[in-house]
Amino acid sequence: MEIRKDAGLTGAELSARCRWHAAKTSRIQNGRTTPSDADIRAWCAACGAMDQAADLIATARAADSMYVEWRRRHRTGLRQAQERLIGDYEKTSLFRIYVSNVIPGFFQTPEYATALLRSITRFHATPDDVAEAVPARMARSRLLHEGGHRFAVLIEEWVLRTRIGEPGTMAGQLGHLLSLMPLASVSLGVIPSTARRTVWPLEAFYLFDNRRVAVENLTAKITVVQPREIAEYARAFNELSGMAVYGPRAEALITAAIDATG
Repeated sequence: MEIRKDAGLTGAELSARCRWHAAKTSRIQNGRTTPSDADIRAWCAACGAMDQAADLIATARAADSMYVEWRRRHRTGLRQAQERLIGDYEKTSLFRIYVSNVIPGFFQTPEYATALLRSITRFHATPDDVAEAVPARMARSRLLHEGGHRFAVLIEEWVLRTRIGEPGTMAGQLGHLLSLMPLASVSLGVIPSTARRTVWPLEAFYLFDNRRVAVENLTAKITVVQPREIAEYARAFNELSGMAVYGPRAEALITAAIDATG
């Protein structure tokens, strides 16, 4: 509706330009009919806004799955949700991952994943199938070693010092991070707590090539598919990368965090 109003058109005028009945315009505007890709292109063309067509088509295609509450996603437990992910992950060549809360799933140890999934299950009061969910979660780590996938990962330093599970669990997880850094498929950067920020700390997000972004908050997983929004996340990732340290400097921060587990 906003595009039509911005173009200064009435519903009747837009319908005439699109060569369809005015009732169709009304149904689309009021959300009673889902527009097809062709409908969206015709609408944008009639309003002189073809530059917005790609974003609107992407949004319409993913409307049902763009915002999914964790309670709904995990209503039968965590295992099935973990298993559903692997197929889409296998199609991704470049993963760009920024985390400000926990170690990303690809890099987790079974012990760390168990502690994390138990806390998620308890908080959301979903069925406890953690023992089955952890192996399903670990299965994704094979992509680090096969299929030509690449992983560019940024971790805020405080994630390294945020204890998930027992001290030994955390120390083992951090040691595992060190073991992954030499892999050809992995670029791991740590953003020091003392870094001068050009981008504020953000919610965790995962870029899958340039196809979509998964954003995780407390209550839901949000899928971003609009090209302009994907570009914004890619820009944020690039700027966050500029604040990170790599190689020996990143290893030093991880080692210091291991020492701090006591």
